[in-house]
Amino acid sequence: MCSHYEAPTSDRLLAGYGVAPEGQYRLDLWPCYEGPFIRLRDPESIDEGDYELEAQVGQFGLLPFWAKARTLGRSTYNARTETVASKNSYRAAWKEARHCVIPAVAIYEPDWRSGKAVPTRISRKDGGVMSIAGLWERWKTPEGADLLSFTMLTVHAAEGLMCNFHREGDEKRSAVILPGGLVNDWLRAPASESMEFMRLYPSDRLKAEVPDSI
Repeated sequence: MCSHYEAPTSDRLLAGYGVAPEGQYRLDLWPCYEGPFIRLRDPESIDEGDYELEAQVGQFGLLPFWAKARTLGRSTYNARTETVASKNSYRAAWKEARHCVIPAVAIYEPDWRSGKAVPTRISRKDGGVMSIAGLWERWKTPEGADLLSFTMLTVHAAEGLMCNFHREGDEKRSAVILPGGLVNDWLRAPASESMEFMRLYPSDRLKAEVPDSI
């Protein structure tokens, strides 16, 4: 499960997606921190000539309408695709196809093969930005303000690079990294087609390295 990742700069978002958020955000992200995500614009708000995508800043950790506090995000930053349709935290966003993409330069996972947790940086071999499939929500703060939030969707990683991480005996998981050609398809897909995108990204397109510092 991915709880730590690097977001791209605004310049990289513009280069890769054609949009970037107006607000500030962190590049080094953990649950309950605020980072960028990409979604479709509301059709009613699109003027002729506007780009269809929009970039927003939201909390990493989904907040359904019934959440009592932002701290719920500490347990809702990843959504298992096997149970996302039934889990109370995610089912509304899944049913309504509130699809988004969480852009990441790299994600971090602990490599336990040595017997100790070694933080490992996972990125694309070609240096490109990873487009992670996610869900977004809108939540009202106690002060009455709107707060956007998002979660990364994950799949079982029985083979390939991503099966090397986490403790022995724990289930191996991977965030759903979308091939570039499927980003727009995912964002436009109806709920009935959501599961078709839940696939493991090819390991030969990723690299893992131990960073000097995090």
